[in-house]
Amino acid sequence: MKEHSVVIVGAGPTGLVLGGELALAGVDVAIVERRPNQELAGSRAGGLSSRTLEVFDQRGIVDRFLAEGQVAQVTGFAVTRLDISDFPTRHNYGLALRQKHIERILAGWVEELSVPIYRSRELASFTQDGSGVAIELSDGEALRASYLVGCDGGRSLVRKTAGIEFQGWDATTSSILAEAEMAEEPPLGVHRTARGVYAFGREAYEIRDGKIVFAKEGPIGVMVTEKTSGATTEPTLRDLREALIDACGTDYGVHSPSWISRFTDMSRQAQAYRRGRVLLAGDAAHVHSPVGGQGLNTGVQDAVNLGWKLAQVVKGTSPESLLDTYHAERHPVAARVLRTTMAQVALQRTDERTDALREIVLELLGMEEPRKRIAAEMSGLGIRYDLGGEHPLVGRRMPDLDLVTPEGSTRVFALLRDARPVFLDLGAPGRFDLTPWSDRIKRVHGECAGPWELPALGLVTAPSAVLIRPDGYVAWVCDGTPDGLWQAMNIWFGGLASSKN
Repeated sequence: MKEHSVVIVGAGPTGLVLGGELALAGVDVAIVERRPNQELAGSRAGGLSSRTLEVFDQRGIVDRFLAEGQVAQVTGFAVTRLDISDFPTRHNYGLALRQKHIERILAGWVEELSVPIYRSRELASFTQDGSGVAIELSDGEALRASYLVGCDGGRSLVRKTAGIEFQGWDATTSSILAEAEMAEEPPLGVHRTARGVYAFGREAYEIRDGKIVFAKEGPIGVMVTEKTSGATTEPTLRDLREALIDACGTDYGVHSPSWISRFTDMSRQAQAYRRGRVLLAGDAAHVHSPVGGQGLNTGVQDAVNLGWKLAQVVKGTSPESLLDTYHAERHPVAARVLRTTMAQVALQRTDERTDALREIVLELLGMEEPRKRIAAEMSGLGIRYDLGGEHPLVGRRMPDLDLVTPEGSTRVFALLRDARPVFLDLGAPGRFDLTPWSDRIKRVHGECAGPWELPALGLVTAPSAVLIRPDGYVAWVCDGTPDGLWQAMNIWFGGLASSKN
């Protein structure tokens, strides 16, 4: 029987990022994946949000994605684009990049970190006890882990076996996705009619002046809304033809599909993200309509929130109760994502009353404050975890400030490359005694020129010291006194027998 500290089920974006995070922390982690390689058939997510780009920047790999994707203002809500070019971030845009490429790049990163992947195998069953999880794979191989994480999608066997309820709402709409040949050239782009929403495109495209320009040759990618949402079988070419005729009046002579799939607006969320030594992340924890493009990005940020916490628990530097903060912080974020996606689906309806509502929403989002607030949410830049404290930075992402340190010029995100916590002291040196945690955190003394600004909030009072978690979120700031610092260190980076303040 092979043993690992953590076994992850699923090598999609969430599972790969979590594997990388745990490997950076020095944890023995392995991934189980049913596919023989990272190739991905079909169309999944189509890009990365601003905050996800920041997360990859924190780990020093964002250039790998930027080299292959297309930068554009792709943040949006329902039927309107939301420009974030004025947001205070180095990545004030989205990146158009298909999921198959995102996964390939992440798999390369994980390989560099020497994370083993059990390919062409699936989870068959598992049981957990007080010291770990016994895992059986589909080929009969047995594994043992201290913790098991389900990143195995909306139909998660990990979630079902753990007995975690998947609460929410059934589908109200259903759409067929496919890539196929067509005898007639369809009108490329997205179309809304009284019959529903449909779209056509090609694999290769360029974004020019904010508009998508598709290649002139190649198979056609199709998305078409079906008349009903109750189908329980895999879609067929006949289903695709019937849906096209209903929506467009013709099927454009569609034939020879390379793949066909279906998605709905079913919205569900795991009642708990942890049960004992079993945890959930990504689609295993939450599913919703793909409108708005938040699914993959939410899963990646689940992984970055969980990774360092699970690593500290596995290594014995933090109590198991630290894992409870994963659910406490990420469950409300996904609940909000479900709410925003359901709202966007409602705004896509084609009746006249919805048209009137959509016009009002467009007017509101044309105003500065609503635009900034919703855009910050959709881009992931507006997340704030409830960590207590009155300073607006606490619980929010740390800005990627330019710093001058005794070692030279740098920036905040560069300090987070190795996924360790950072104590950034911007005042007189020697004011804080962090000796008990000297082996756990990176202490940096430096100076910062210029204002501190947060997306949608604007300028904030610059603190003289800040404690940054490995996921890039602020755990504590010095607002005149060192009160609460040792308490924050105890909570997030391992407790001590006594506390000074």
